[in-house]
Amino acid sequence: MANPMHLGLQDAMSPLMEELLYFHDHTLMIIFLISMFVLYTISVLLLTNLYHTNATDVQEMEMIWTILPALILITIALPSLRTLYLMDETTNPCLTIKVIGHQWYWTYEYTDFSQLEFDSYMLPTQDLPQGHFRLLEVDHRMVVPTNSSTRTLITAEDVLHSWAVPSLGIKMDAVPGRLNQTSLTSPNPGVFYGQCSEICGANHSFMPIVVEAVPMQHFQSWLKTNS
Repeated sequence: MANPMHLGLQDAMSPLMEELLYFHDHTLMIIFLISMFVLYTISVLLLTNLYHTNATDVQEMEMIWTILPALILITIALPSLRTLYLMDETTNPCLTIKVIGHQWYWTYEYTDFSQLEFDSYMLPTQDLPQGHFRLLEVDHRMVVPTNSSTRTLITAEDVLHSWAVPSLGIKMDAVPGRLNQTSLTSPNPGVFYGQCSEICGANHSFMPIVVEAVPMQHFQSWLKTNS
């Protein structure tokens, strides 16, 4: 999760977030090189009065500054399209969870199991166990197995919400009357925190999201306990 004075993105805890980090770094390096080139060109123009008399009308130069930006856009677009397709890919999920946004809490329905449904509320500060995060901990976490694809169906009951877990690379709008679909996979056990990322009313800041990834045998034990 994010720390004080954290300037970059959160560490990747899923293959999808690793792809997003790669694309971010790839694009940022291109922007950095373009910025340095433009700064160098402006500095040269300001610091020297010498220029070639034919430099103002050169056909080759016009072709270069037309084709080069197109090539740069292609080098950005191809990885971007690949990442977009990976974000929409949901093949053979081993588990389906329906996430419903309310004012101001979340409901999780494990649709593959009968009568496995619960609400997730933020823990008040006075009830917070020692060592847990204020305004981020909930009374019931969404538990998923590691190394398994989980399909998440996201909707809302009242107003617009947004189910976002940055370290897993997930941010999906919850729209009343509509089901949005995304998938998540965590190769390692852990607890991942997020929050509603769509302004949804007075208590928008107080509907956190906690996803707990556990090994399959622990997940099966949790199912037996909660079913």
